Amino acid sequence: MNYRQIILFIACVFAFTLHAQEDTMTGIFAPSFHSLQVKVEGNEYAPPVIMLNSDDHIVINFDEIAEDQRYMRYSLVHCDAQWRPSGLVDAEYIDGFNLGDVEQYEFSQMTTTHYVNYTIALPNNQVRFTISGNYLLKVFPEDNPDETLLQARFSVSENTMKVSGGVTSRTDIDYNDRHQQLSIVVDADKVKVQDMFNDLKLVVTQNGRVDNQVIISKPLRIAGRIAYYEHLQPLIFSAGNEYRRMEINSTSYPGMGVEEISYAHPLYHIMLTIDKPRYASSYTYDQTQFGRYKIREYNSAMSNIEADYVVAHFALEMPELINTDIFLDGDFTYRRFSPESRMIYNPATNCYEKNLLLKQGAYNYQYLAVPTGSMQGKTSIVEGNFYQTINEYIVMVYHRPPGSRYDRLVGTTFIYSGR
Repeated sequence: MNYRQIILFIACVFAFTLHAQEDTMTGIFAPSFHSLQVKVEGNEYAPPVIMLNSDDHIVINFDEIAEDQRYMRYSLVHCDAQWRPSGLVDAEYIDGFNLGDVEQYEFSQMTTTHYVNYTIALPNNQVRFTISGNYLLKVFPEDNPDETLLQARFSVSENTMKVSGGVTSRTDIDYNDRHQQLSIVVDADKVKVQDMFNDLKLVVTQNGRVDNQVIISKPLRIAGRIAYYEHLQPLIFSAGNEYRRMEINSTSYPGMGVEEISYAHPLYHIMLTIDKPRYASSYTYDQTQFGRYKIREYNSAMSNIEADYVVAHFALEMPELINTDIFLDGDFTYRRFSPESRMIYNPATNCYEKNLLLKQGAYNYQYLAVPTGSMQGKTSIVEGNFYQTINEYIVMVYHRPPGSRYDRLVGTTFIYSGR
């Protein structure tokens, strides 16, 4: 196995930017690391939110393509509702030392690419959360805490406020057409809130996307201890389309969305079926996982260490767009508009193309068009917007009374359109 070739390939497709380490989005900053996943223990398809002072655990899993174990540590940063560091000292949000060792690891078995699989479960004997809110975990080399190898977002909720709501395609701007609109009710009966109009903040996320997340600072109206968020323009979302699916769980036979499999030392290459725009097509229901992916080797009971790494070749056939980039969106690109997820137009094939080193499994993905100078993707240009689309909306309610130094996450709910 020529690992120099593998590392050079990874470095080429990774090409991370210097400013990446300065943000707080989930992501990887060292080219030998891959397949970062943030899950709730026992429910791998749930959004990464656990309850404070419960038996819930967040599980962070990732690989390093390497022959030997790396000695690493992790620390946690408490963040506000907008994922900016809260500025609290460690003792204000952690019981114990805010420094843990990455101790749980396994070596890959029966794979052409050798890697080490690491797992961090929180809370644990080293770290316990004492307050609710947003948390950012950072992993770094044992001897260099200033070098962030990767980072992962998750949230800890009190659920002391009851949050409910619904989604309709009969919106304030169209009727059963291209949008979906949310209405949300927050019941603060069990929480002391001095100013219901100014002390609450609502954050809504569609399918885990960061680019179109909305923050609502004021409800439309208040009735006693209940806040109503309805008929608000920011709560109208483009409906989008069902995520595309592909399965690369075998190197012997083509899975869903796979056209051809070949081997060119030292890696398998998976040629995916050429995708086409869907904006002009009729809506077709497909049960997806809202952009998530599952590691799986079809013949293994231990896919985390027996799934291999392959080069997946994506292609989207369409004319080149002017002043607009096309990005792959899904958890496997960490929802970043970065060089790693940006498609490159090939005039010879009339396709946007991207080659990614991925671990075997089942993947959800979609194509987002991002105009030059914008940081928000559009589904209308490639995927289309269909009011029937099943979307997952994550609603989080934060409480920050005057004089408080952090945003408490006091209520969380998940709302699904079309259900």
